[in-house]
Formats: sequence, C-alpha cells, structure tokens
Amino acid sequence: MDKGDEFMRRDIEIDLISWKNQKDLYPLIIRGARQVGKSYIVEQFAKNNFENLVTANFELQPRLKDCFTSLDPAEIINKLQIFFGVKINEENTLLFLDEIQECPRAISALRYFREQRSGLPVIGAGSLLEFAMKDEDFKMPVGRIQFLYLSAPRKARRLQSVKIRPIQSLTSRIEQNSKCFDVN
Repeated sequence: MDKGDEFMRRDIEIDLISWKNQKDLYPLIIRGARQVGKSYIVEQFAKNNFENLVTANFELQPRLKDCFTSLDPAEIINKLQIFFGVKINEENTLLFLDEIQECPRAISALRYFREQRSGLPVIGAGSLLEFAMKDEDFKMPVGRIQFLYLSAPRKARRLQSVKIRPIQSLTSRIEQNSKCFDVN
C-alpha cells in the first residue's frame, strides 16, 4: 500500500469514527464503484470499534429481503436476529447492509431506523447503488441518512495514467517532428 492509499484509508477511518461518535446518529450509506474496498473498510471499522458486526449481504443471501417486508425497525431487527441467530444491541453492534441496492425496501427502511432506532449504528453500501438511485421508482430517504463516497485507490489511478503516458509522449513527438517540417 502506498502512502497516498494509507492516508486515504486513515481519512475514511476518521470519517467513520466521527460518524459513530455523533450524538445524533444517522444511518450511513457508503457509495463508490465496484472493488474500491467499501465492504472491507466497513468490516475493519467494525472489528476495531464494535463487539459485534451483523452483515446482511443482499446479493449473497437474497432471502434477507424477506426481513424488510415491513419498514418497522423493531420488526426488521427481530427478523434479522432470528435469521442470523444473534442479538443486535445498540450499544455494541454495527448493522451492515451490504449490496443494499438489491433491496430497495432496506434503503427506504433507513428513514425509520433514523426516526425510531437512531441509537443503532447502520451502514449500507453497494457498488451498483448509483444505478438503483436513477430508477424512477427509487425513493431515497432524503435528510435522514448521511453519505460517504469512497473513490478508487490511488494505485489504480496511477496505473491508468501510466497506460496513457506512452500515447501522450508519442503524440508530443509527432507534434515536435511536424514542427521540423513546417515551411511557414
């Protein structure tokens, strides 16, 4: 990991810790492209800051959508506790709704988590969330959630620029050579 990536990861950790320590906690949605480390960062954050992590991955476990037939947080938490066989406590549990775009009702339920269970830390993430948000039937609980955007690591950006450089240098050589033959 280069220093830029390390600083970016620390910045995200600081943002997550600030989010967790808010007096008035809002559900958090982490947005970003595929394979930028959203799930990994949430898992590491939970490991370092909570006793328990309950991860509901709607892509790997489509049956979890059945836990969100109601938007009532108490009912949802009850169903998730039964599904996973764990206790979900506000004091020491992070509820992570991974690939949340697969369950639009889970996104809608975030509003009610904010209004009725604001003490429970809830993070949603999804790599295709941007596409779900463009759907005309999609309803984002505006004003009742917070967002964090995770961009691609610097290494990936650097690799992209390395691929472009030879083309740019070839272009500049062509321009320089064409000036040599300019008769004006």
